[in-house]
Amino acid sequence: MTDAAELIDRHVRAFNHGVRTGDWEPMLAPFAADAEVRFENAPAGPFVGLEAIRAAYRDEPPDDEIRLLGVQDDGEQTITAAFAWVQGGTGRLVLEHERGLVKTLTVVFD
Repeated sequence: MTDAAELIDRHVRAFNHGVRTGDWEPMLAPFAADAEVRFENAPAGPFVGLEAIRAAYRDEPPDDEIRLLGVQDDGEQTITAAFAWVQGGTGRLVLEHERGLVKTLTVVFD
């Protein structure tokens, strides 16, 4: 597994942990201080900066876990992963990273 694939796998495991427990810190740990989370086809965000992202997950937490369907390493700093919500529906995660830190996460709802 490439470093990028490991990063997205850890993100999904930490996301699901957050859904189950309300503890988002493991998911947020690899986010850069100036990271951004964007959503496509959903009425949320964008959230810029780690504190804004933390507040968004704390105040409006997701209530469904996701399962990875496939991972595509798009180059040195971008990875795309298809996912399915456990309760139904699919989407993609587009994660831009630099030196092990998440710079931008775009969540695309299909």
